[in-house]
Amino acid sequence: MKVLIADDDPVSRRLLQVTLSNSGYETVQAVDGADALRALEQKDSPRLVVLDWIMPSLDGVEVCRAIRKRALEPYLYIILLTVKGDQKEIVEGLEAGADDYITKPFDLLELKARLRAGQRILELQDQLIASREQLRFEATHDTQTGLLNHATILETLRVEVLRAHREGTPLGVIMVDLDHFKAINDHHGHMAGDTVLREVAVRLQTSMRPYDSVGRYGGEEFLVVAPGCSLEKAAALAERLRRSIGDDPVHCPTGPISVTASLGVSSAREASGPDQILATTDEALYKAKIQGRNRVVAAPISSCAFEARRTS
Repeated sequence: MKVLIADDDPVSRRLLQVTLSNSGYETVQAVDGADALRALEQKDSPRLVVLDWIMPSLDGVEVCRAIRKRALEPYLYIILLTVKGDQKEIVEGLEAGADDYITKPFDLLELKARLRAGQRILELQDQLIASREQLRFEATHDTQTGLLNHATILETLRVEVLRAHREGTPLGVIMVDLDHFKAINDHHGHMAGDTVLREVAVRLQTSMRPYDSVGRYGGEEFLVVAPGCSLEKAAALAERLRRSIGDDPVHCPTGPISVTASLGVSSAREASGPDQILATTDEALYKAKIQGRNRVVAAPISSCAFEARRTS
């Protein structure tokens, strides 16, 4: 783990560098407080920080305050080196944001022990952050496919409809339904069906633009929200998605499985609401199925329907 050593005394700085390097730490050195802050702004900067209290430019306490004011994440663990043994001054350092302190002249074994304690705290915090991010992911994503879940893709649609209305830009919406998916489960088993769903999710994601969104709408249905897409562009995107799903079989333990999909497409007009867009897209999907499946059908929102909704 990297350790930042900030001390204006070159002899003390060298002693710390040699000691910590011999203990397996990678060290970064700063000659004053301002230099320390610059070092912490760099990519992959140290998370363990050893600060001398008395330094030119900015002293250790001022550096602590500056670090905590930035509310950096991941957390930085700060040990303050001080010749000040007065309790009031030590409390000042801790209240400024230091996690620990050592009074000079310090014992090197004690410093290494306190650094190990700081490292353990940082590792525990990393575990907490990973758990938090996992919970956040699970709250917004479908656990089976890794795509956005039903609630999140609908919220994405709502936000993008508002954006399209505000900016006067088109919005493409695509509903994807796998053809004869029940037959896949019946003939190949549910594990094969799960493999198909996961593979289709990957193919959808890799065939879209980075700023498009896709979520599992339910069962074997997926919803794609494509900002800036007119009806024609959304239909072209849907055709690309259809080919990505059906051109190659999905390889499962039971053997390759051919998969096709039917897709309905609509493009929101300036004031179309999410419910109307979904209803129109679903109607287009229904037409794709009754016309023989494995195809794209685009259905623009009826201006008559919009006018009726406005006056109702």
